Amino acid sequence: MSSETGNLADTARRALQRIRQLQDELAAERRRHNEPIAIVGMGCRFPGGVHSPEAFWALLAAGIDTATEVPAQRWELERYYDPTPASLGKMYARKGCFIEGADGFDAAFFGIVPREAQGMDPQQRLLLEVVWEALEDAAIAADRLLGQRVGVYVGQMNQDYLDRDFGKPIEELDYHAGLGNTFSITAGRVAYFLGVQGPTLTVDTACSSSLVALHLACQGLRQGECELAVAAGVNLQLAPVTTTMECSMRMLAADGRCKTFDAAADGFVRGDGCGVVILRRLADALAAGDRILALVPGSAVNHDGASGGLTVPNGRAQEQVIRMALERAALAPEAVEYIEAHGTGTALGDPIEVGVLGKVFARPAATPLHIGSVKTNVGHTEGAAGIAGVIKAVLALRHQTIPPSLHFHTPNPHIPWQQLAVRVPVAATPWPSGAAARVAGVSSFGLSGTNAHLLLAEAPAPTVPAATPLERPCHLLTLSAKSRPALAELAGRYRERLAQGEEPLADLCYTANVGRSHFDHRWAVSGGDRAELAAALAARHGGSELAAPPAVAWLFSGQGSQYVGMGQALYESQPLFRQALEECDAQLAEELGVALPALLWGEQGGQLNNTRYTQPALFALEYALGRLWQSWGVEPDAVLGHSVGEYAAAVLSGVFSLAEGARLIAARGRLMAERCGPGAMVALLAEEGQVQGLLADLPIS
Repeated sequence: MSSETGNLADTARRALQRIRQLQDELAAERRRHNEPIAIVGMGCRFPGGVHSPEAFWALLAAGIDTATEVPAQRWELERYYDPTPASLGKMYARKGCFIEGADGFDAAFFGIVPREAQGMDPQQRLLLEVVWEALEDAAIAADRLLGQRVGVYVGQMNQDYLDRDFGKPIEELDYHAGLGNTFSITAGRVAYFLGVQGPTLTVDTACSSSLVALHLACQGLRQGECELAVAAGVNLQLAPVTTTMECSMRMLAADGRCKTFDAAADGFVRGDGCGVVILRRLADALAAGDRILALVPGSAVNHDGASGGLTVPNGRAQEQVIRMALERAALAPEAVEYIEAHGTGTALGDPIEVGVLGKVFARPAATPLHIGSVKTNVGHTEGAAGIAGVIKAVLALRHQTIPPSLHFHTPNPHIPWQQLAVRVPVAATPWPSGAAARVAGVSSFGLSGTNAHLLLAEAPAPTVPAATPLERPCHLLTLSAKSRPALAELAGRYRERLAQGEEPLADLCYTANVGRSHFDHRWAVSGGDRAELAAALAARHGGSELAAPPAVAWLFSGQGSQYVGMGQALYESQPLFRQALEECDAQLAEELGVALPALLWGEQGGQLNNTRYTQPALFALEYALGRLWQSWGVEPDAVLGHSVGEYAAAVLSGVFSLAEGARLIAARGRLMAERCGPGAMVALLAEEGQVQGLLADLPIS
């Protein structure tokens, strides 16, 4: 072969390698761009006394409509009421769905002085509280997020509090009123309080705001702009202005009922609400050991464009946004079994939306697409509507039940039901898991023309079966708050949770101990079961106040503390302990020639007192114990070791790696076994003079 031919061959090989490298990079980029996003925590406040996702599910499952007459604390209803729809500045709708105590706020908890709190839009106050609750639901201690790339994406569309403030004389307005009512500050205040430095923005696309915010949060995670994201929506009816304007547009139902998809549909009822979800990339959630509530495989946003009018829905645009979301999620339409519809219950909107759903998700009549709307329960929460639908759909996936959609009695005659494989569940409908992952869609269409659709898939099953846990004889529950009254209130909420008995007791205690921020006022109680813990909480009348957490030191013991069977119960019941011990086993396998489990409690247990094996075995056990304590949230301020224990202390404190520690302890044990035998060791409890007298009679050189 000539040199020229050889050069051409080398060039071709290099070109081929580069092409393959670029193909691999492109495939990796596509995987990253389309990676599912995991929902790892949720928090919410909705009408009907809903203060948690669990309470929200109870309300949905029971089919409760929360509409009531406008409370006197919001505005003077009779001053604005006029049953004539054409009356300007008046409202023909007497009802809405309201959150009780929306004016309450623990300002001191968030480090906000009373004057500033008074100037803040209660929507900002409510959002701060629910974000904190959602982080706790995700077992993420908020005080550990300082300086991290956490994104905050909030949907908001109304400024009723601003209308109240700007009705005051100008000399009564200060900068607190300006900051407290500015949209950008809504998200910015959350990021400021948490001390996070990811993308932070408030989105206003009218009724689709919060679903667009969630879509942007997923995009931020996939693009690497943040490692964790808070997606939220908030809405409170605080002044009559928005209601009177919507009445002038004939958007509200006179009877205060959202009759979605029904022949009597004549508008919606307005609703308060705040919903928050905590998001991570799926790979990060799995690595962190998060509880995954559901996945977001894809979402999309678009605009109606030139439709029949500025506020008129565009069916073609709705179809396009749904198909885009399906394409990004790599899902076929038939994979989707439930749609949480925008479903405002308007004569114009319902037929357009159902017609689009029937077209996109066409299927045999025997396996219809189920559709519903949370607005029939809690009203149209406007800036929070999308996130309310998401939380409902996640709960339906987890409870394997589609809750009923209310006020559906006579199907809307403008919808061709017989031609569409679409059904509205009027009773709780089982939705069991099957061979394929269950998928739901959530739609949100804004008055602005901005449309959003998001797909939700059930959480993946664990890839590694969990070890059968051993029931602990006693559980420790630690609670803390920033004041004694708040601590007493927290204890009351935990007594209620203990009485409900919906979650494993070990999980409840673990999350309270590790996944919560710890404050100065603290209680710790122990008990063997729920009743004992609840009784212990009820018996507490005080608490301890700590200026600073106490220092913690770990001491690792030396040779002589070993015994056959040590660590076996932890290996069988604690996955992290087992993982740490197996890491040591992999590092020591070549040197020892025997597996650690066999040495510690198996057929090789007779070798445990042989120094060559004793020292590596103790090192592995102590390292695994340290890792287990760290997983429980106990981090030492100092570590010490006696003899063999020095090696485990050095590894856990970062002096050297596990591989280096394992190599050193294996060499130490081998050398001591080779160089110190035959021989023996004795420990005497005696004075120095007495020992010297005994040694004088021995033939020691």
